[in-house]
Amino acid sequence: MILIAYGIIALVVLQRAAELVLANRNTQKLKARGGVEIGAGHYRFIVLLHMAWLMAVLWLMPAPLVIHWGWILVFVLLQVARVWVIASLGPYWTTRIISLPDVPLVKGGPYRFVRHPNYLVVAGEILVLPLAFGEIWVAIVFSIVNAAVLYWRIRQEETGLVARRAMDRA
Repeated sequence: MILIAYGIIALVVLQRAAELVLANRNTQKLKARGGVEIGAGHYRFIVLLHMAWLMAVLWLMPAPLVIHWGWILVFVLLQVARVWVIASLGPYWTTRIISLPDVPLVKGGPYRFVRHPNYLVVAGEILVLPLAFGEIWVAIVFSIVNAAVLYWRIRQEETGLVARRAMDRA
């Protein structure tokens, strides 16, 4: 079971690495088009949170390990939602907050239903993956820390997008 768990975590790490490549590429293109980064100061905390979360999931696995496959299924469904978010934003998807002042906000895909779908996916992932391995305290602690970081990030993002939201309404 432990090798299966390591394999699952390795897949998550590979997915995150691929996403960072895409995000960095999109970030550079957006900045070249005049995109402005909002709230760059919080970004290192997000990276640190995600690295610490994955390390905690890996290092705190109970012995003997029981994999709760229902939670793995939920995690897989969250990945489908993640792909939907990334596809909906297309070239505008990054892990940073980059705003192009004269471009309307994306309103399709999951953005028709909720303002910050990616943050809901991330919150779900941070909760669900540890639960799949029976790590209740990892799920609780990192969900609380993630909520605090996302509160900070969303406030910065909303403040930075006020002008674009007004443009959309006009």
